[in-house]
Amino acid sequence: MAALAALVVFFAQPLMVIFGGIVFAAMIDGGARLLGRVLPIGRGWRIILVLLFGVLFLVWAGYFTGNQIAAQAAEMPAIVQHQIERAVAWARGHGMDVDPGSLNGIIEQMSSGVGPVTRALGGLLGGLTTLFLIAVLGIYIAVEPKLYERGIAWMLPVEERPYLGETLGRMAFSLRRLLAGRLLGMAVEGVATGIALAAYGVPMAALLGLLTGLLAFLPNIGAPISGALMVLIGFSGGTDMGIYCIAVYIVVQTVDGNVIVPMVAKRTVDLAPALVLGAQLIFGVMFGILGLALADPLVAMCKILLERRSERNTAAAQGDEMQAASGAAS
Repeated sequence: MAALAALVVFFAQPLMVIFGGIVFAAMIDGGARLLGRVLPIGRGWRIILVLLFGVLFLVWAGYFTGNQIAAQAAEMPAIVQHQIERAVAWARGHGMDVDPGSLNGIIEQMSSGVGPVTRALGGLLGGLTTLFLIAVLGIYIAVEPKLYERGIAWMLPVEERPYLGETLGRMAFSLRRLLAGRLLGMAVEGVATGIALAAYGVPMAALLGLLTGLLAFLPNIGAPISGALMVLIGFSGGTDMGIYCIAVYIVVQTVDGNVIVPMVAKRTVDLAPALVLGAQLIFGVMFGILGLALADPLVAMCKILLERRSERNTAAAQGDEMQAASGAAS
């Protein structure tokens, strides 16, 4: 057991990349199943359509909004830095001892998005390589999921294989639901934020909407980060605009928290927020952005595994009790 734990720690980064591929495969599989409800074509063609739609969306987004968002992204750091300096000056003016140097250091560390394990991959090149590997693994797994399921089953005794198949099926179902809800939340938050900010004339509305949508994939952490950026940019245009940005953030997060999240939680694994946040802290320190993004699905899969184990133990205990009762009666 100790040797197995040591191997898991040693191969933690590759295992996390493999799990990222599984998560991406679940997204592809979910899209293919959704298309299967309206298109009477084979699974392979549906997977091709899902991938084609994804590529076309990225090309469309890059072509129509790439230049605008790139220009806004270049301006954002200067505006955020200026707003932080104003906030520090205001705090000092009210008797608070704030060190701008330490504050900037914390912000730079948070925005770097890399943990000690991920940093070993080599910065930007390593990050792109990781994303490429996740995409390739996800496509392979989505095309032939039964092949890999049989490969895992062959490593277990014959009597354990039905239990494994049912457990993997429940995990796959919950993962598809979890990711579908997450993508729905990303779309709602991103589009609603972008439209609401653009309607009031907030600078960089498109970029803020995009960042809000992307950061919505990170529960507990993404929303405060996007909200802080939104408020900082808003107050750069005046007090009224800043208050409006706060109102937009509250309304969007309220709708997400009271409508989308409960709707998804009913159909998938209901996770305690503190449990997810703790996992994000651990995996975020180790793997950076990759760990933050995959902490929620990983905790969900572990919970299902523990629930299945508990069900099995309960069934075995009940069987022993029934056998003992029948023996006593005879």
